[in-house]
Amino acid sequence: MKTESQESILNANMARRSFLRYAGVGVASVGLLATAACHKDHKIMPTSTWIDLGAKSDFAILNYAYALEQLEAAFYLQVAATPYSGISAAETALLTDIRDHEVLHREFFKAALGAKAIPALTPDFSSIDFSSRAKVLAAAKAFEDTGVTAYDGAGYLIESPDYLLIAGKIVSVEARHAALISNLITPGSFAGPDVIDPTNSLNKSATIAEVLKIANGFLKTKVSASNYGYVPA
Repeated sequence: MKTESQESILNANMARRSFLRYAGVGVASVGLLATAACHKDHKIMPTSTWIDLGAKSDFAILNYAYALEQLEAAFYLQVAATPYSGISAAETALLTDIRDHEVLHREFFKAALGAKAIPALTPDFSSIDFSSRAKVLAAAKAFEDTGVTAYDGAGYLIESPDYLLIAGKIVSVEARHAALISNLITPGSFAGPDVIDPTNSLNKSATIAEVLKIANGFLKTKVSASNYGYVPA
């Protein structure tokens, strides 16, 4: 099982520079994001029961993505730390790669948003049996499919073309994860009608409210988006 210090080492080895090489995001674009985060007024509104994304802005949407990446990274770190029964060497390698991608995504948003980032969220995976392959892969599919529909559903809200480019690069990777996990569960199901709209062959999308309702089921620290019409019950 990975200790807290081991995860710190992993995070340190996956610094922002590594993410830039991996994702192909230009240094200038990330610098623009960091500079804007330091100068534009954007307030995150934590309460005693949840953290709100704040006023409508690109930073709210980027923090929305950051919240989802925190959740996914925490999930795959747990999968890697406590492998399910009978896991194969090939599955270990694939899930480790996904873990590394998700940690990089999380650390990228954290570093790029700087002082405008929401706090670290505390996951709640008590409903997932990490010893069961079926349960782990089902949860992974839910996280990946939800993540892709989240990016697709909120992309139109991003005003900056630089931020939209970054989101596009990340959701492309998330879609690859989703296809892989689906195929591990059922070979040949990587682009099934559950995720692809058969009428137009486009990936399905979901609203911020729909996504956060799902994500909050796996978070002790709940996330709200009051300015986008969603507050946890």
